[in-house]
Amino acid sequence: MRVVVFVLVLMALSLVGYVGIASYFLAHATANLLKVGPIAAMLATAEPPTDPLALGYRGDPMTALSLPFQTLQLQTPLGEAEAWLVPAAGPEAGRAIYVHGIAGAREDGYRALSILHEAGWSVLLTSYRNDAGAPPAPDGSYGFGLTEWPDLEAAVTAMAPGADDKVLIVAESMGGAITGQFLLQSPAAAKVQAVALDSPGLSFSAVVDHLAAQGQKPLPGVIAWAARQILPFKTSLPLTKAEVADSYAAFPGPLFIAHGSGDRIVPIGPSQALAERRTAPTVARWTDADHLGSYAHDPEAYRAAFRDFLSRIGG
Repeated sequence: MRVVVFVLVLMALSLVGYVGIASYFLAHATANLLKVGPIAAMLATAEPPTDPLALGYRGDPMTALSLPFQTLQLQTPLGEAEAWLVPAAGPEAGRAIYVHGIAGAREDGYRALSILHEAGWSVLLTSYRNDAGAPPAPDGSYGFGLTEWPDLEAAVTAMAPGADDKVLIVAESMGGAITGQFLLQSPAAAKVQAVALDSPGLSFSAVVDHLAAQGQKPLPGVIAWAARQILPFKTSLPLTKAEVADSYAAFPGPLFIAHGSGDRIVPIGPSQALAERRTAPTVARWTDADHLGSYAHDPEAYRAAFRDFLSRIGG
């Protein structure tokens, strides 16, 4: 009997040790995702693409797409943040704001810009804290929308200064978290007429679960739960509040959402669940692409779905 008890105790201690070590490393890796620098440094090792519609291209709108633009300085709580305004070529059909994700840049919005400009929209390609051309965050971290949404508020105020002015927000990856927090917290949220999302970060908790599953280790759910208990010791951000699916479900305007089942960073499940919950007009584009890869997966189908979405925006 003593041997059995000893073996059971040893197994329990081994299990606790395994979960503790695995969850610590998951919490550490997840916290690193929110630090400014590591992801950008990793992406910078690759040769930038020459196609302006490819993710990672760098160059202003005139260089990229031969589109005239103006450089604006947005007045954010931390200071001035640079943005590019590409005006409509003719009569303006509407005004849109593009919000990129972690370690991204304004240029990542050229795919949406190419569609919107063709449809007669003016487009503001924004920057926010920790971007080149924008102030650094005091703690050197991204906030998964919790800290960045006031910078988006500055962009909305610039593009919709009048009481009745409205904007479309196009957001990718963590840009979806930023926009969701803006909709939840900003008094200017009523100025948003419609939202388009690609691979949106709707839930930080879901990202942790997804990364745990990607590790292909035993007990990924337990490891993810334990990692979430450790995260408050790795970052001061209240990440339990980084959940925005409810705000999009309640949003009364048209919504576009694209996501790939092969996304290794942000799980597709919350996006699909959101589309099912919505009662307002919703256009969904599901693929088997990796993160932010749905456009490249089938550009014509993506553009057709986005144009269908634009046709649902009234006024």
